Amino acid sequence: MHILFEKYSIFFAPIHFFIVSLRGNMKHIIRHEGTIESVNNGLVRVRIVQHSACAACQVAERCHVADSKEKIIVVPDALSNQRTVGQHVMISVSDSAVKRALLLSFGLPLLILMVVLIALLMAHVNEGLAALAALLALIPYYLALWLCRKRIAGVVTFQIE
Repeated sequence: MHILFEKYSIFFAPIHFFIVSLRGNMKHIIRHEGTIESVNNGLVRVRIVQHSACAACQVAERCHVADSKEKIIVVPDALSNQRTVGQHVMISVSDSAVKRALLLSFGLPLLILMVVLIALLMAHVNEGLAALAALLALIPYYLALWLCRKRIAGVVTFQIE
């Protein structure tokens, strides 16, 4: 078994890193400042600007790598009747919700991909075919995620502070 881990250590390293980062102690809450776009039936649509890591750099104007993206986040809010369009708000998400989102979006697909790939390589399937089969194995997972999107949206939620 040790030989298996040595031979395929390049496959297990990302999984190990991901598991260690999930176990890590994320004590902070992720916050974004945004502007309310609309308020309807207890749902507030907030526009946030997500900057890349280098967007705040002094030479970002001359660099073509720096970018920022605008995103609309729908936030259920009990106080939506007190919110107005154009109002600046701070939205946040808890560390447990971030961990769940990371697990669903990166962890489980990576695990499925690696398990299928390693199993097929151990069965002496052609590497190209094994890689293609591993990618195709993600289709049922993403289909299941899409079918459960309303349940997931109830678990991973943003809040207005």
